[in-house]
Amino acid sequence: MLPRLETARLELRPLALEDAPQIQQLFPRQVTVDYLALRVPWPYPEDGALTFIRDHALPGMERGEQWHWTLRLKTTRLKAQPAQIIGLISLRKGDENNRGFWIATPWQRQGLMTEAADVVTDYWFDVLEFPKMRIPKAAPNLASRRISERQGMRIVGIEERDYIGGRFPTEIWEITADEWKSRRTNDRAPIA
Repeated sequence: MLPRLETARLELRPLALEDAPQIQQLFPRQVTVDYLALRVPWPYPEDGALTFIRDHALPGMERGEQWHWTLRLKTTRLKAQPAQIIGLISLRKGDENNRGFWIATPWQRQGLMTEAADVVTDYWFDVLEFPKMRIPKAAPNLASRRISERQGMRIVGIEERDYIGGRFPTEIWEITADEWKSRRTNDRAPIA
């Protein structure tokens, strides 16, 4: 059973089939999908969210190979109701692509995805006990790049890949469990 996770401003709830209608309304925006891999169907079909959740995400969660959470605000201060989904963050077992996320435009540039990324990265290393995390991302995706930089990740490779928005250089970012735990310990250390 996947637990709910929390940050200062967010509740991360395990993805469920009943989330499909909200995700279908939020997700299919060009600005949201430009840097997603071509395996995401585009234009997004009318049953895209339902198909993703039912046929891919939930079976992956049941197999213990994927972990998906919806992002919801804890308060209504930021123009969203607590039950309203504002994004999604996922972890995936494997050697090359362990975390992915998206957040709807009204809630971007507020540090919310950084909060979500930190708590699921803690989960990846502390609960699931994987030795490293690797994340490929389109080089022009500067917002995503900043999250990796803030988390202390480093680029370990560059290659070309196709995305919905075109072909881009792709940076492969990585952090090990020891690096993450050391960084988190230092972040929590008292200031002298």
